[in-house]
Amino acid sequence: MTEAARSILLIGTSRGLGKGLAEVYVKAGWSVLATVRDAKGADLAGAEVAAVDIDKPETVDALHAATEGRSFEVIFIVAGAGVSYAPITQTPVEDSLSLYRTNAISPVLFAERFMDRLAPEGQIVFMTSKMGSIEGNRIGGADAYRASKAALNMLVKSFSVRHAGVTTTLMHPGWVRTDMGGPNAAIDVDTSVAGMIKVLGERAGKGDLAYVDYTGAVLPW
Repeated sequence: MTEAARSILLIGTSRGLGKGLAEVYVKAGWSVLATVRDAKGADLAGAEVAAVDIDKPETVDALHAATEGRSFEVIFIVAGAGVSYAPITQTPVEDSLSLYRTNAISPVLFAERFMDRLAPEGQIVFMTSKMGSIEGNRIGGADAYRASKAALNMLVKSFSVRHAGVTTTLMHPGWVRTDMGGPNAAIDVDTSVAGMIKVLGERAGKGDLAYVDYTGAVLPW
């Protein structure tokens, strides 16, 4: 299969890393189906754009129906909710539950729904964070966010057991200068995106699960 024939489904591309990934994959000649929560005014030249909110099953079902007969070499679920740095004692329970749904449950449910759209030897990718590493938590804080990403990691581990032999990647993009990462973050979007795409290319066809960052470094669970 030629590079130009490859297809990627990117979930959550309205801004930041998702948009950056879509733009680079388009430039590389991939066929890109990119989702945003509101397709009005979406600025993703060269990509096919669809409206999806991963927390709304009816929109996921609509996209599934619209992609009948199609397959993707990569399905990358970027969408997620941002960081709250408050400890759990200062976080409304409703906010913690909302993070858990958006960052942990909805991405895995989406992946399960679209397994029949994954090409043979294709790769499922979940945007996670090193803040989801239990072993790596040295300073505490951001409790609800950390817990939501740790939950995602665990759910994806179970997902990979159910789908043994499927290349599954938990990707930490680095601390990136986006709306979520803030202006003082260590790297820019271009650096993160280039690194992630390189790592995903190297992981193609591996048939295993990895928890890695944008440089390819393996992260502790």
